[in-house]
Amino acid sequence: MLSSRLPKDLSPSPFFAELERAKACTKKDAAEGGLSFIDMTISSPVKAGLPIDLNDAVEEARKDFGCWNPDAAGWRSAREAVVEYYRERGGNFTAGQIILTASTSEAYSVLFKTFCDPGDVILTPMPGYPLLDTLAQLEHLECAPYFLQLKREKSSFRFVLDSDSLLAAPEKAKILLLVSPHNPTGHCVSREEWNVAVRFCEDNDMILVVDEVFGDYGFSNKASRTWQYVFGACHPGPRNKFGVNSEHLWDAGGNDLINLPENGPKCPIFWLNGLSKAVGSPQLKLGWMAFYAPRERFEEIRAALEFVEDAYLSVSAPAQALGTALLPKARAYESQVRERLLVNWQTLREAFPAKYCPEVLGGWYAVVRLGEDDEELTLRLLREKRVLVQPGFFFDFDEDGWVVISLLQEPASFKEAVQRMKELQ
Repeated sequence: MLSSRLPKDLSPSPFFAELERAKACTKKDAAEGGLSFIDMTISSPVKAGLPIDLNDAVEEARKDFGCWNPDAAGWRSAREAVVEYYRERGGNFTAGQIILTASTSEAYSVLFKTFCDPGDVILTPMPGYPLLDTLAQLEHLECAPYFLQLKREKSSFRFVLDSDSLLAAPEKAKILLLVSPHNPTGHCVSREEWNVAVRFCEDNDMILVVDEVFGDYGFSNKASRTWQYVFGACHPGPRNKFGVNSEHLWDAGGNDLINLPENGPKCPIFWLNGLSKAVGSPQLKLGWMAFYAPRERFEEIRAALEFVEDAYLSVSAPAQALGTALLPKARAYESQVRERLLVNWQTLREAFPAKYCPEVLGGWYAVVRLGEDDEELTLRLLREKRVLVQPGFFFDFDEDGWVVISLLQEPASFKEAVQRMKELQ
């Protein structure tokens, strides 16, 4: 009776069922005066005591909550707010390159519907976030991995793109997905890695998609936003009202100006982001994709995306109005969150030697290798030390002993949890 898109067994695995039982016991013990419970899987700044103040934004946006101006790409005012968001960070997009969605997950769904047929393949990073496989499966698509490998650089270790693993891509591969900063390793795509990915997509007639939901939270000079590799950062020169260098503008018709470098990449490229991380508000349900395509393919691709979007019109008026009001506040919010991430990252790297704790270039997750079975390790940390972490197998690490932790936790609690983790070694 159920669709073949769904897993045959929807019940939790024995491990996660056991983890839930252990979590319930741990919380009960903490409530009765036992050792405090510390959640190191926390994924929302709201739950970590870092909410953005919505009051002013709600008042500013309220007048538009009752509006209904259907536009497949999203309200122009909201798309221009996204353009300004990029401009403040050195980006060079125009409103015609922005498509609004109800979430990043929906953006994936739109791209899969637009470019893929059932049975086609998406190339996803391993280790990586398991939601990507689920989203592909729901569209009757398959995922094939490429790999991030741990590399030693002087006294530090960090994950890098294993470019050779791309060569094993199946024939029906349609989309290469990069995540930068990467969840959970904190890897950020370098210019050299970017050039490899672009050439691979050009040679194989593929679409390049960059999930950059953590893009605002790079905290190393090795971390760059990948759209800078295509457009460059804003610099002095003739500009239009969006701050785009005039020589890069292309008129798609009717003075619809699009920033498409004439000699840019030969493959379409999409960058995904949203309010979930930009202002720590996943509950507002507003995401977007900013895109580049060669000039001769741009209009066909935009029309196809808008056809799919027009079938759903899922972005609500309140979400678009609130996005327009909130995005100008994103820079200040980003600074507040990054400050905490840096404090906690410093605590973690001081506690564990580099070979156990690879360098994080951005995002709000880190990985630690503690050297035993990660299922057993996760349960022991919870039962004995009252610290909840994610097991590495959940992210398809190819070795045992990895755990994934969030850098969002309040710093005093984070420091206490890290100390308990050390005691377990």
